[in-house]
Amino acid sequence: MAGMTGVYNFTSDVFRVTADMKKNFDDKGYILVRGMFDGKEMANLRKVFEETDLITDHGLQVGDGTGKKTKIALWTHPGSDVSGMMARCEKVVNTCEDLLGKGEVYHYHGKLLYKDAFTGGAHLWHQDYGYWYRNTCLFPDLMTVFVAIDKCAKSNGCLQILPGSQKCGRIDHEMVAGQMTAKAERVAAIKNVCPLEYVEMEAGDALFFHSNLLHCSSANDSPDRRWAYLIAYNTRANNPLVPHHHAQYTPIQKVPDRAVAECTNYTDFTDKEFLEGHESKTSNFDKKET
Repeated sequence: MAGMTGVYNFTSDVFRVTADMKKNFDDKGYILVRGMFDGKEMANLRKVFEETDLITDHGLQVGDGTGKKTKIALWTHPGSDVSGMMARCEKVVNTCEDLLGKGEVYHYHGKLLYKDAFTGGAHLWHQDYGYWYRNTCLFPDLMTVFVAIDKCAKSNGCLQILPGSQKCGRIDHEMVAGQMTAKAERVAAIKNVCPLEYVEMEAGDALFFHSNLLHCSSANDSPDRRWAYLIAYNTRANNPLVPHHHAQYTPIQKVPDRAVAECTNYTDFTDKEFLEGHESKTSNFDKKET
């Protein structure tokens, strides 16, 4: 990733956004924090996804136009399991509030994106706000935190971004292969002025990015799986006009950072409210993952 700006190392002291981080987020649409979560925290998170029936009970999939499937499990509220502690911990929530600079944020939704070895499908070029605009969020005052569960490399379909593309505003989207996708001709033009970057990450790294940042990821043709945990946050003042399959404003109960490692709840998903495929107005989920 030579040349990629906005890369920072997590420090165990009280972690807050610096002026340089804020500038990079405003200019480029993201910051990448290396080592945001340590080995213990990631081992705890993996238990939620690997040692429970979460995927079996709630997994969905959507095509990418090539015969491969993009697989996802999605929920509305954070809950009190380890994934919920990660979504509610101060180092994540405070960072989002500082980067957006719009006051209080709340948990809009969480999801596991899992690209299995050789079969994991692509995510086509899009802006998250391309989806969320249709959910009646008036402003793009939302963001996503992408936490790498596995190593993310070019070979297994790491995230690709167009730094600075959030300044282009919302791009028109259309349905392609069941996914909301930014207009190809506009994406091609933006690539000329916002050159593509591959976001290669190690487990525990976290990418914080703006809802208008154009991004995609290729299919996983490698023998290595590529799992990631994504947490979306909206600002309180941007409460959607119409209730839908993601959360209306619900105050987030922050927890101290140590809660991620200390939590022993791996199986109680009470109050998370998982998405059923037919509830989505912005993706055509074709069947439940088995």
